[in-house]
Amino acid sequence: MRSIAIFGGTFDPVHWGHLILAETALHQVPLEYVIWVPSLNPPHKQATLFEHRVEMLQLAIKDNPSFTISLVEVNRSGTSYAIDTLLELSTFYPNTHWYWILGLDTMQTLPRWYRGQELVQMCDLLVAPRLVGGENIAQSELICKQVEQQLQKQSYTINWQLLHIPLVGISSTLIRQMCGDRQSIRYLVPESVRLYIAAQNLYFNKSK
Repeated sequence: MRSIAIFGGTFDPVHWGHLILAETALHQVPLEYVIWVPSLNPPHKQATLFEHRVEMLQLAIKDNPSFTISLVEVNRSGTSYAIDTLLELSTFYPNTHWYWILGLDTMQTLPRWYRGQELVQMCDLLVAPRLVGGENIAQSELICKQVEQQLQKQSYTINWQLLHIPLVGISSTLIRQMCGDRQSIRYLVPESVRLYIAAQNLYFNKSK
């Protein structure tokens, strides 16, 4: 049975933190592939034009044969939900042990996900700890265990593990803000992505 992880998100824009996270998951599990799934219509935020985000992803991962992009959400109408993505990809990749890559902050919202209980029965969770307000690895583990207990009260079990990643304080929000303030984002994103952002004049008129 093959092992594949789904890494969903807006990737607005993709940055080195995303890439480090996916590479860590690839080798820690280990995985055969990481499938990047850019959200077409994310449920809780407005995002840059889908085509721009896909192009930046393609530029960022083109040199890694274990990274691939799925555009399963392109033909999907309405809001994009994780469970729909997993069910659809399962038809293309049978006989697969699935993993889902997510950040600690997203992990905390898991009990409120649309059909989240169904999702966690179908895949294991690979959780990226985040250094927020002095949180360390032990605190990240505690938060994950609290989420696990919440789901257990609903008679659901989850399998999860923390990813052993360097704590990189980069976010897409930060990059958009820096672009809006005309600050340099060199070394925060792959150079090909930085050049694309500049050429397309993305984010420069935005401050959030």
